[in-house]
Amino acid sequence: MKELSSFFLKKKILIYGLGVSGFSSLKYLKNKNDVKFYDDNFRKLKNNKIKKFFISKNKIFKYGFDIIILSPGINKEKSHLKKFLSKNNHKIYTDLDIFYCNNAKNITIAVTGTNGKSTTVQLLHDIIKSTNKDVRLAGNIGNSVLNEKKITERTIFVIEISSYQIEYSKIFKAKYAILLNISPDHLERHKTFNNYLNTKLKLFLIQNKNDFAFFNKKNNFIKKQLKNKKINSRIINVKNHLKPYLQNSIDNQYFDNKNNLQNLSFIFSLCKILKIKQKKILKVINNFKGLKFRQQLIYNSKKLKIINDSKATSFASSENLISSLQNVFWILGGLPKKGDNFKLKNFQKYVLKAFIFGKDKKFFVKNLKNKIPFKTFSNIKEALKSIFFEIKKKKYKHKITILFSPSAASFDSFKNFEERGEYFNYLVKVNKKKYD
Repeated sequence: MKELSSFFLKKKILIYGLGVSGFSSLKYLKNKNDVKFYDDNFRKLKNNKIKKFFISKNKIFKYGFDIIILSPGINKEKSHLKKFLSKNNHKIYTDLDIFYCNNAKNITIAVTGTNGKSTTVQLLHDIIKSTNKDVRLAGNIGNSVLNEKKITERTIFVIEISSYQIEYSKIFKAKYAILLNISPDHLERHKTFNNYLNTKLKLFLIQNKNDFAFFNKKNNFIKKQLKNKKINSRIINVKNHLKPYLQNSIDNQYFDNKNNLQNLSFIFSLCKILKIKQKKILKVINNFKGLKFRQQLIYNSKKLKIINDSKATSFASSENLISSLQNVFWILGGLPKKGDNFKLKNFQKYVLKAFIFGKDKKFFVKNLKNKIPFKTFSNIKEALKSIFFEIKKKKYKHKITILFSPSAASFDSFKNFEERGEYFNYLVKVNKKKYD
């Protein structure tokens, strides 16, 4: 433990990327190390106290850094420091490595997967908190773990961890590691699905015999990739469905879909080991309000339901939700993911019509052509106006669901999925009044 705690002490450290994780790493390390940072967008920084730690690109190669803290969002292959990072790959670490070196005795729960991470970690946090434990929520959900204060040995961490964070981490280990699900994603970075999956599985391979690995052993992708790999931790096989008596005890519309129900299986499995009573778990689940823009029910009446699922950035993230609905007007579009394909069979049973928006309409048209009726639009606003007009004109006898589940990244028109989600909510508020 002493060796770990001194790993990031009295070193020459370069922090590359001053996003959430990079900024927190700088604040955490600057007093006990010789710390410099480099950021591709340095000119946009306004904080003069931080600017003094900046190092120019031409000086980096000669400075003799011991450690590089690389922000997860930076692609080594396409970065300004590509050659430098390639030569010094063995020196690359993350904010999670810094955290683990200083908090190795703490219980850490790490949740990864393609879909449902944020909802799962939030629920786990709320459930553990209901038992009066000191629990912190951090990671890819938006809170840097290095910003946490007043940590004791009893503090429990629930961390949402992405494939990018796992890829660059070398030391971080979780007592409880969870892989919720897996489908092709981020292939523009990982290049192949196997690379992406192997990055996720790294979370299990670094564990020891005192740790726990949660995943579905019957998942063919996982089974194949683990065939020649050894997991030293205790494997907990999690089935992708809840027992009927548990499902019948859930009274919350947010969990009326396969995605969220499947992820609850992992929560019940972990909570069993943590010895948290089912009655307490169910109480938190039934009171859970859900996270914004993640299968968020924003309107519900006898004739119309509207769901904002702006977080859906791939077809896979939309499929399970769609298969849980009926009479859907589906709004999709944006920046498509490399290698993405829509795989849900007979989805015309669920979707009445698709409304495709954005510059990359051809990609989505190709996937949906000859399967269901669709229309194309230049933007979300025009797509939604068309839906409201059609609903008012045709006066459907059955209840309609408007599903905003883009199945694509937002960066073609928005800063992030949150901005996209806020914009959709605004459009609903404005347009609904016209067609009520």
